Amino acid sequence: MKPIITGLLLVTALFSLEACGQTTKNNKKEIKSIKLDMTNTETITLGSGCFWCTEAIYQRLEGVVKVTSGYSGGHVDNPTYEQVCDKTTGHAEVCQIVYDTTKISLDDILAVFWKTHDPTTPNQQGNDVGPQYRSAVFYHNVHQKEVAEKYIAELTAAKAWDKPIITEVTAFSKFYSAESYHQNYYNNNTYQGYCRYVIGPKLEKFEKVFKDKLKKD
Repeated sequence: MKPIITGLLLVTALFSLEACGQTTKNNKKEIKSIKLDMTNTETITLGSGCFWCTEAIYQRLEGVVKVTSGYSGGHVDNPTYEQVCDKTTGHAEVCQIVYDTTKISLDDILAVFWKTHDPTTPNQQGNDVGPQYRSAVFYHNVHQKEVAEKYIAELTAAKAWDKPIITEVTAFSKFYSAESYHQNYYNNNTYQGYCRYVIGPKLEKFEKVFKDKLKKD
């Protein structure tokens, strides 16, 4: 893991986010049904601010099989987006990420996680404010827990940020898929304001940093 930690420290933090409360269904592209190969896969659930950004980033990583936007970590069953935005359900906006362990490592999944958001701001990413935007790793097995905690310890020791890392590392319990219009959001709404001025530039920086980890097509 050491080379990945060092790499994270050499790259400047990505820019802060604007609020992601506005949605649109314009410029929607057809999503084709594709049979997924689930052999040698693991699942991890990550919260790093607005799930539109998280989804767009992980969709572009080689070895990531599926990314689903949704809600985890709350106390209300089947929450709606509006309920989560009311900040009363306890849920975080998350992406459930299925990845092929023969093509991408957990270390790389988490390297991207910590490099593409600020894990030191409580309940906030840029202009997105609220408990639903908290930094969180919902681990699905002990190995994921151990690697996440090791990352935090090493990043803390290296003083990667001026403030303490406050990422929540919690055992996965339940995941509720977000409404259909949230799925594949950036790809379906490329010209929407938040996508153009927040997600687009963030993706450009992400792709420069992790160019060797991107899907080829």
